[in-house]
Amino acid sequence: MKVSVLASVSAMVLAMGSMAAVAGGVPGPVVSAEWLNKHAGDVVVIDVRDDAESFTQAPEYESGDAGAKKLVAAGGHIDGARLVEFGKLRVSREIDGKKIDKLLPDQAYVEDLMQSAGVPKGKALVITSPGETVSEVEEAARLYWTLKVYGADDMAILDGGNAAWLEAGYAVSTDKPSAARGDWKASAARKAYLAETADVEKATKGGVQLVDARPLDQYLGLKFKKPAVTAGGHVAGAKSLPGEVRTRSVGISQKFLSEKEYRGVLAAQGISTDAPAITYCNTGHMAAGAWFVESEIMGGKNVSLYDGSMHEWTTLGHPVVGVTD
Repeated sequence: MKVSVLASVSAMVLAMGSMAAVAGGVPGPVVSAEWLNKHAGDVVVIDVRDDAESFTQAPEYESGDAGAKKLVAAGGHIDGARLVEFGKLRVSREIDGKKIDKLLPDQAYVEDLMQSAGVPKGKALVITSPGETVSEVEEAARLYWTLKVYGADDMAILDGGNAAWLEAGYAVSTDKPSAARGDWKASAARKAYLAETADVEKATKGGVQLVDARPLDQYLGLKFKKPAVTAGGHVAGAKSLPGEVRTRSVGISQKFLSEKEYRGVLAAQGISTDAPAITYCNTGHMAAGAWFVESEIMGGKNVSLYDGSMHEWTTLGHPVVGVTD
């Protein structure tokens, strides 16, 4: 009885979190450039990226047909955006005597990071990135998941990121980040969104879907990401959901698919939105993209992210399955 009650509570937490995004200041987990332009004064934009210098670099264009300008690099940022460097979003910890990198920071760290970026409390958040690659989209998803764990619900990701914003004809700024400190508050971690190694071990025995968000060649074990991952292959029973079926190219931006398209993709991969799921990748980056699709866009029930992913799984010596086995 205790297990079923806990499962029900976790499912309620996840469902309430997803519904809150619709009930608050954003219309859903994904917003368009047109929506953001119309509602810019009602939200706080957080720009997450690897390369902080590109935040203040001008966009790059080349001449297209009939002299029209064609965007080739989405430099700059949406005016007023708060900058968060992706490299600061994850930390190292020791687990079972082993150093595991790129993990979710604690509550105090995340609160300080957001405040240092100038994020205020009490406003809806729109997370963006340069948006030119799947990796950049998933950096936005990783920040979204991190803030979700620590209590944020009224937030969305800008579809296509800054690239889509520029391609829609809107201007960007090249000003330096604001030094004003914010007062955003993190709540205690909502662990229903976070899977541990023990949860993955249980999932290999059935009852919870495992979703591998890495490229297909890594899933199959034809190659693997050294040195973070020490063996090629996937966790037994995992289904593949690689990045190439999670976004599509529109101009130079990467945009999400429609719910109908995702429904077909998930069905083709044998993944159900009606059953609990754990997403993973190498270090929890790509897994955030798969988690966002399943949990937020598709409203999947009880979807969590294995933070340590294959880095932790293989470093701790757990088995993998690949085509060469």
